[in-house]
Amino acid sequence: VGLPIIILTGGEPLLRKDLIEITQKASSLGLKPVLATNGTLLTKEILRELKKAGISRVSISLDGADARSHDNFRKMPHAFEGAMRGIKLLKECGIPFQINTTVTAVNAHELPKVHELAKALGAVAHHIFLLVPIGRGKELAEEALPPERYEEILHWFYEQRGKSGLHLKATCAPHYYRIMRERAREEGLEVTYETFGLDAVTRGCLAGTGFCFISHQGIVQTCGYLEIPCGDLRKNTFKEVWEGSEVFNKLRDFRNYRGKCGRCEYIRVCGGCRARAYEATGDYLEEEPLCTYQPKKERLLSQRQ
Repeated sequence: VGLPIIILTGGEPLLRKDLIEITQKASSLGLKPVLATNGTLLTKEILRELKKAGISRVSISLDGADARSHDNFRKMPHAFEGAMRGIKLLKECGIPFQINTTVTAVNAHELPKVHELAKALGAVAHHIFLLVPIGRGKELAEEALPPERYEEILHWFYEQRGKSGLHLKATCAPHYYRIMRERAREEGLEVTYETFGLDAVTRGCLAGTGFCFISHQGIVQTCGYLEIPCGDLRKNTFKEVWEGSEVFNKLRDFRNYRGKCGRCEYIRVCGGCRARAYEATGDYLEEEPLCTYQPKKERLLSQRQ
């Protein structure tokens, strides 16, 4: 719905000297640029330039409700202080911002407090990210939550819908869209745009179907976590990669999906995290390892046996 969004992320995108130029170019192409940052490098001057260039929203990472927990999670002294300073500047410049929180065993108990802080700070949205154990995430692998705990968190997140006034989104948590439909059915609600907004018309894992990642070297992946090169924009056009990539096209055909995901009635609204499947099995079409749900086909089969 609306303009295609381009997320300027990293690493830390504010380290790029040509960030304003990139933002201007994105705007001129009819894209809606948004910025993902830790907030520590924001200045009033930079924000004024970004706003003029077309930045429509900035996301700030907050992984703890106070300086001690956030700095400990980020392994960076004064990170919380820098994020708070960045949020203050965003508010002064009139740029909408959202809070992004990566959830692990270390900070899961603080999630309600972080959510309340997001509301108190004036954020327009709170997005939670389930850990994908690749890249820096590998360092946090031991802090990953078991599937049952993730399920509890996603049910809690669903229950915040309509209470906070914030737009809520669970990222790298495709099973949220199955939970949303299960809970809606229990509550006698029909899942429509009128009742659930954008959540009703999107799906869980958008990798290669409604989203992709482009590195600073022009390498295209289905998402930033699924580290399989699918094209090189120095050699091919984006259209050629988007329409012609074998990986992209396999992900778009749900008949290719294996394991529990391939048998699940929620495959079209969930899809399972393809990056977690790849990390766990070496096969991006295998089942999502953090899902506790037993598909209807499997339940019926076990009952017959």
